[in-house]
Amino acid sequence: MASSLRVAAPKMASMAAQSVARPAFKPAQLNKFARAYSAATPKTATFNTMKRTSTMLQAARTKVSPIGAQAKRAYSSEMANALVQVSQNIGMGSAAIGLGGAGIGIGLVFAALLQALARNPSLRGQLFQYTILGFAFVEAMGLFDLMVAMMCKFV
Repeated sequence: MASSLRVAAPKMASMAAQSVARPAFKPAQLNKFARAYSAATPKTATFNTMKRTSTMLQAARTKVSPIGAQAKRAYSSEMANALVQVSQNIGMGSAAIGLGGAGIGIGLVFAALLQALARNPSLRGQLFQYTILGFAFVEAMGLFDLMVAMMCKFV
């Protein structure tokens, strides 16, 4: 344990020395901004708008990064494509939940037909027509839901 601490201590000390907070601007850059501002503002008026000068524009063109010379991470289109695919699949899955409702509705329509035929078998033809009409309506709602699910995935 002590030997591993002796090995790790110099590494930890060098890491701690590198993580010291750095100022966002170097003093030379601050002087450049201060000179540009003082040159642009007249001393007579209290509330005047600041006029742009060439030194200010030049100072604005220099890219000052608060992180220093550290490179920014590039945009990954693979990550964006993966997020789009995931959201399409989630949308399709949540839209397809309604297909279960269509299946339940079809089951209820035919259960009602069987119950009505058990009570009054002489109305078989008329009840079957109503059942087919109810089945068509429930199936149409299921097909609309399937269409919405496919639009979530492929559009």
